[in-house]
Amino acid sequence: MELFDSHCHLDPMRFGGELPAVLARARAAGVAGMAVIGTRGVDSEAAAALAASEPGLVATAGIHPNDVHEATDGEWDRVTKLVATGKVAGVGETGLDWYRDAAPRGCQEDFFDRHIRLAQAHGLPLVVHTRESIRDVLDTIRTALSRGPLRAVLHAFTGSAAEAAEAVELGCWLGFAGMITFRSSGALREVAAGVPAERVLIETDSPFLCPEPLRGRRNEPGNVVHTARCLAIARGMSLESLAAITTANARRVFVG
Repeated sequence: MELFDSHCHLDPMRFGGELPAVLARARAAGVAGMAVIGTRGVDSEAAAALAASEPGLVATAGIHPNDVHEATDGEWDRVTKLVATGKVAGVGETGLDWYRDAAPRGCQEDFFDRHIRLAQAHGLPLVVHTRESIRDVLDTIRTALSRGPLRAVLHAFTGSAAEAAEAVELGCWLGFAGMITFRSSGALREVAAGVPAERVLIETDSPFLCPEPLRGRRNEPGNVVHTARCLAIARGMSLESLAAITTANARRVFVG
C-alpha cells in the first residue's frame, strides 16, 4: 500500500534536524510520495532543494495569503524564477483567507491573481488555501478559466456539498486533512464521501492539523494514514483502495 501526502510543510524552521527521522517514519507508514508546499520565497527554495534530494518528494513555490503583505518585489521574483527553473511541480500555497486579517484583502487578491497567472503560464497545478473565502475563491478560479486551463487543488477542504460540487465542476481536486477525523466533523465526512473518486486527495498540512487519535501533537506526513483510514470508512471502501485512488490522483496532479 502506498500513500501520498498531497500537502505538507517540511522546512528546517519547523523540523530542523529531526527531518530525516520524520521522513523515515513516513516511509515506514507507507507514504511513498509527499508534496512539500512553499509559503515564502526562502522556504519554497528549501522545499525545491529537499525534493531534489529525496525520492518521492515534489515541491511547490508560492507566498501564503497571510504573508503577502510582507512580501517584497524581490521575494516574488525569487518565486517566479524558481518556477521558471522547472524545479517545482506546482505553484502556491496561495489563495484567500478572510478569517485572519493580517494581510489586506486587496493585497491577497493581487497575489492570488499573480499565482494563478504564473501557474497558467507554466502549465502547473495551483495549490489553494481558502478560509471563509470559498465563494470568492471559486469565482476567481472561474474567471481564470475563461483565460485558459487551470488545475487547482483546494487544500484542507471544509466546504459544503454544493461548494464541493462546484469546485469539481471547475476541474478542482479537493484535499482532505486531519479535520475529517475529528468527532465534530460528521458533515465534512459526508461531503468527502460524495466527491468523485478521481478528484479526492489526502494530506496532513504538517506540522498542523494533526488527526485523531494524535490530535494536539505536531503533525507529520506519516500521520496521513489516519486521515486515509477515516476517509475510506466514510466512503465505504477499504483503506488499500482509498490509498491507491488518492495516490494515483496526487501523482496525476503533481507528477503527470
